[in-house]
Amino acid sequence: MQSESKKKPQPRDQSSKVQSIAQLNEAERKNLISKLTPKQLIDLRWDWDFWARPEQREPAGDWRIWLCLAGRGFGKSRLGSEYVRSCVDSGRARRIALVGRTAADVRDVMVTGPSGILNCYPPNQRPLYEPSKRRITFHNGAIAHCYSSEKPDALRGPQHDLAWADEAAAWAYPYATWDQLMFGLRLGQAPRCVVTTTPRPIQLIKDLVKSKTTHVTRGSTFANSDNLAPAFLEQILDKYQNTSLGQQEIYAELLEEIPGALWTRATIDAHRVHQPPQSFRRIVVAVDPAVSHNANSDETGIVVAGLGADGDFYVLEDASIKTSVDKWARAAVTRYQLHKADRIVVEVNQGGDLVDRILKQVDPSVNVRMIHASKGKFARAEPVASRYEQGRVHHVGILPALEDQLCSYSPEYASGSPDRLDALVYAITELDSRSQIEIRIDPQANHVPKSWF
Repeated sequence: MQSESKKKPQPRDQSSKVQSIAQLNEAERKNLISKLTPKQLIDLRWDWDFWARPEQREPAGDWRIWLCLAGRGFGKSRLGSEYVRSCVDSGRARRIALVGRTAADVRDVMVTGPSGILNCYPPNQRPLYEPSKRRITFHNGAIAHCYSSEKPDALRGPQHDLAWADEAAAWAYPYATWDQLMFGLRLGQAPRCVVTTTPRPIQLIKDLVKSKTTHVTRGSTFANSDNLAPAFLEQILDKYQNTSLGQQEIYAELLEEIPGALWTRATIDAHRVHQPPQSFRRIVVAVDPAVSHNANSDETGIVVAGLGADGDFYVLEDASIKTSVDKWARAAVTRYQLHKADRIVVEVNQGGDLVDRILKQVDPSVNVRMIHASKGKFARAEPVASRYEQGRVHHVGILPALEDQLCSYSPEYASGSPDRLDALVYAITELDSRSQIEIRIDPQANHVPKSWF
């Protein structure tokens, strides 16, 4: 780590040496560390001032929101956890709100994850986590409560003096959750919120960036390359390098619309709804299967959509996964049962009888339709995109991965297999009796490529 100060401090004892190490250059640090006692070396394990990179440290100045827009693997979770720890230990925070995309994300990332709050504390100060109460109690009596963006009303009423909002760009109900969080952030003299997220150009993030009370920290995946597995870096580069989505996922750029893309975020946002309609004419599960199952395979696109009683289309869920044919078949049938769908639509290039049998082994009553798409992707997608432009298609909540793929896929910028996009197109096409997309049942379907298994 580079030195932040060229002036070498003069510690009076070994304890103060630990606190000053972060201010030294690499050679000075190695020399000083060699003189530390075993106990001081253990203490150093929990010294965030030593381990943190400059951009991970609390910024100076009069700000209310600290927005960390950073690529995957940057160290956002550790930044958030350590900031909470710092505020708790210094007595600046007594009532904390922890808000994540889902309840599971809060638990698995923010609380118990490798960089979560529990693992940032030494054993003798480890907080008490009570999952059933969604509560963390710290060694000094401070309390943090856990909230999910899927239930923004849970934030209605509670008061806090500190908040950590993780992956806010992927929240199910971003504005509803953010508004309720801000209404309750009213305790103490200077309540603050740290937001850690991979950037997506939703309006909430754009508004936060522009706010005069926001301090913005940016960073790429490579800023933390020393602590990331080489295989991870290789994989993420292979998937995202030289793509528009890579600018977002690796370099944390807040993208504008991609030239030539059939979908725009502005269009999706303009017609987004937070709740599905009370009644549907039809609901379908559409599947775009991966043609192989190995480490380099594409995902299997699984999208659930419905035709409302009002005649509009509602995208209810993106359940896409990377797995074997048996497991995606079970996932598709589970969605079929959960949403009370009337059909599973599966695209197959070389047959379908075997897929039909596998699906019906999971549920013999499932209604399956095998289709073969005879036109190119963009020819198939254009009529569906036009339904979006007409305001006829509504996403229920935010579907981050699906929306990223829709808005970043164009003839000029195309990269990889748009599995989620394809599944969406098949779903809306199945529901839209006036669609001009040429997708037909393949009557000769009698086998599936062995590579699927």
